[in-house]
Amino acid sequence: MITRTSAMFFVGLAFALPACEPEPNILETNILSAPGARRFPERAFEASREIVTRPSSASAAPSPDRKGVPSERSAYYGDLHVHTTYSFDAFTFGTTATPRDAYRYAQGEAIQHPAGFDVKLRQPLDFYAVTDHALFLGLAREAADTSTEFSKFAAAEPLHGLNDDDNKGILSLTRRMKAFGTFIPEILAGILDGEIDRGIPAQVAKSAWVDIVDAAEEFNAPGSFTTFAAYEYTTSSDDRGNLHRNVIFRSNDRLPAEPFSRFHSQNPEGLWDWMDGLRAQGIESLAIPHNSNGSNGQMFKLVDWAGNPMDDAYVERRIRNEPLVEITQIKGTSETHPSLSGTDEWANFEITPYRVATMLYSEPAGSYVRDALRRGLAFEDQNVPNPYKFGFVGASDTHTGAISDNEADFHSKLGLLDQNGELRGSVSLPWYLSIPMRFIAPAQIGEVDGRSYAKAPTTTFGASGLAAVWAEENTRESIYDAFRRKETFATSGPRIRLRFFAGFDLDTSLFDDGEAIGKLYESSVPMGGELSARPDAPPSFIAWATGDAASAPLQRLQIIKGWATDGTTHEIVYDVACSDGAVPDASTHRCPDNGSTVDITNCSYTPTVGATELKALWTDPDFDPGEHAFYYVRVIENPTCRWSTWDAIRAGVDPRPDTATTIQERAWSSPIWIEPTQG
Repeated sequence: MITRTSAMFFVGLAFALPACEPEPNILETNILSAPGARRFPERAFEASREIVTRPSSASAAPSPDRKGVPSERSAYYGDLHVHTTYSFDAFTFGTTATPRDAYRYAQGEAIQHPAGFDVKLRQPLDFYAVTDHALFLGLAREAADTSTEFSKFAAAEPLHGLNDDDNKGILSLTRRMKAFGTFIPEILAGILDGEIDRGIPAQVAKSAWVDIVDAAEEFNAPGSFTTFAAYEYTTSSDDRGNLHRNVIFRSNDRLPAEPFSRFHSQNPEGLWDWMDGLRAQGIESLAIPHNSNGSNGQMFKLVDWAGNPMDDAYVERRIRNEPLVEITQIKGTSETHPSLSGTDEWANFEITPYRVATMLYSEPAGSYVRDALRRGLAFEDQNVPNPYKFGFVGASDTHTGAISDNEADFHSKLGLLDQNGELRGSVSLPWYLSIPMRFIAPAQIGEVDGRSYAKAPTTTFGASGLAAVWAEENTRESIYDAFRRKETFATSGPRIRLRFFAGFDLDTSLFDDGEAIGKLYESSVPMGGELSARPDAPPSFIAWATGDAASAPLQRLQIIKGWATDGTTHEIVYDVACSDGAVPDASTHRCPDNGSTVDITNCSYTPTVGATELKALWTDPDFDPGEHAFYYVRVIENPTCRWSTWDAIRAGVDPRPDTATTIQERAWSSPIWIEPTQG
């Protein structure tokens, strides 16, 4: 509902932002590579080599009868991408939630959203990682506190007292946006010119990092709740393509004193070198690329950073440091794109078409996960190592400390900036606001079917997602080891559970065998693994999905195949199990429509169709043992209301007509790769 204060905000915003700006960039920042920004050196500072040793919480020892027994692995759900008040952008968006608040939220406690209302998970999570930006870590918070040394610099003045109680209302948003737009370039210029002693921001970052690690240690409870020391490495290409990574450490007992950031290298290969250096000292970590959809083709290129062909050393280094990729999160799903997967009817799922933090178009090729998997096969088909053999996870990328994975109770990610439907662009603006904004700031408003909406990329955001693993115990060691072997899957929010195995001589009797999982681990490879083809028989695949009782029933279970022939790659989607006793059509490989519908006036859906579980033993009818191939599972629920429809219902207006009213939640397994027979 539009209030007087929200109307005043929009008018203020119209005056605060240049009316001539054709592509507003007001929500997040790639400001270090934005047009007109001072050029950030590729390597501004050398990375610290200081290591801090600290006592780490003891892990619960696995039970003797469970230790290392794959059949006893359970599914655990979590989020590896969470920002708190220590991230410069989150703080500017009004977030005061600390890492400790984030961990309380993950365990089921309510915390306060920056706009003042409480947020709470439907169900506690099993693991969580605070991943604040290493770049300017803690610095915005430090600038706002006028008692600190850093706050005395002129560049810090726009943030003074920013998140005091008197400055957290909606009327402060224009001030926040102005401060956000000037803070980073002015701090950067001051450091590079020597006006700001580099040692001060570095010390602030170290202090914030210690607090983040301490919070992870305090809340780590082996056996029931797992935390990881983690952070985000935030960088981009010169054309503003997103290249961010979340860095996750296996243990807290020995860690770098300062995270590696964009200050140390714009090139992600520099991050890998730093991680390898830590690994040589016994400090294990991995990096997870995120939002490849906004990379403008830069995340999964065919060459290295310098534009040279990828050699064996490059591929080994990338795979060693990046075994996983984030396939879905709030800023869109990165599985595939309709322009890349024209025969996949479900490719158009929560697509955010922009480069991260902008409304600039992002080139799909080289930006989506399935395309990257296919590129990897093309490399292998030409006897070049495959750099893109990664498992899948989901995440939120929340900037409030609180994941927002519930369509019916969506609070988005940008704090005060997208706290309600009007600011998110899902609810139309009233005439008394839209009319003046057409003249004052036309770039900040969009017209759809005669109605005016705030123009922002937030309309393409999704209530997603979760990372899930199959692990023996809920401990750092066990969950991290699952990351490493890629026995991971991702969901768009629901607690769907997926199993996926490939092997030979499998049969349907396994579905009725109480010891089936143990036998599959003995005779097959699970998701994330590789299987060598046999010339005499094709492999069989077991796909098994269990729905979330708190979400909609399952509609169909699919296997997505990609393969390479003579350097050319292909893909196909097979429905392998259908709800309600139906079977896939032999020619189209598709399940029939099960008839489920949604009433968008109240978001009720058909309760009588769909499945609680779908499973299949499947053999590829066109298998060729001489081809490189990958397979992964995707399971799709019946339709339900999208968050934007819920916003409209609460506001008492019709849903925005150019936005999907429903979605079909889903989950994806990590792939299994088939290595061809030789000769």
